[in-house]
Amino acid sequence: MARKIAAKPANSIAFQGFLGAYSHIACHARFPRMTALPCAGFEDAFAAVQQGQAKLAMIPVDNSVAGRVADIHHLLPHSGLFIIGEHFERVNHQLLAVPGAKLENLKRVESHVHALGQCRTFIRKHRLKAIVGADTAGSARDVAERGDPTVGAIASKLAGEIYGLKTLAANIEDAEHNTTRFLIMSRTPAKTRAADGPHVTSFVFRVRSVPAALYKALGGFATNGINMTKLESYMLDGHFEAAQFYAEVDGHPDQRSLALAMEELRFFTKEVRILSIYPAHPHRLK
Repeated sequence: MARKIAAKPANSIAFQGFLGAYSHIACHARFPRMTALPCAGFEDAFAAVQQGQAKLAMIPVDNSVAGRVADIHHLLPHSGLFIIGEHFERVNHQLLAVPGAKLENLKRVESHVHALGQCRTFIRKHRLKAIVGADTAGSARDVAERGDPTVGAIASKLAGEIYGLKTLAANIEDAEHNTTRFLIMSRTPAKTRAADGPHVTSFVFRVRSVPAALYKALGGFATNGINMTKLESYMLDGHFEAAQFYAEVDGHPDQRSLALAMEELRFFTKEVRILSIYPAHPHRLK
């Protein structure tokens, strides 16, 4: 269940993690007037929306350095929610420590495994032992509670402010393009029209376990000029003979080119289910 926080459900947006997490920052950046509701896990964030504790959920799906967020594409088709938008958030990692700590005296640094991986150069340069934590903001909270000046945390500036830590080094990530893409989830689908601008359509499908099945299923997207921006596969129910695929394409199903591509996809697959149609974020055009 979502952790309790004083907020009106109609004005709340759920996220996974502790206060100060990058998902929290994304919530505030996109919906500054909504109250961010921290949840223990992704399933809890979905449940908060399903059960009316929050109106929306902000869910990370991809990072430009670390790749996809584990389990999300497996959970999305069964969440009972709809994607109504997307948000791109630049990730700036800070090295945080308790007041009085000094960088030269640090021995260990704690954070989420992806954050540690995104700061390898800095960690190696300062000969710090990397300790994997469940969450960036959670690691900051733990460092603050222990009060050990030899241990730091890699997290956001906001996490440092919330948990009373100071920044020993700012923007320590290896890649300047370090950006996370989030999906905005709701109980009701977005009202979209093909003429309103660029859209993204997400769907799942299953192919038969025969040679060239996937090649044939996707051929219609190429011949109809449809750009497929994501294709993820995973097994269902412990079986290995066939996979389910999660895909995202540019376009709206009401556009003839995408309608034709989806028609051809259905001809070569066992199941096709459109999950969501939502506006494409301007970040995609950069």
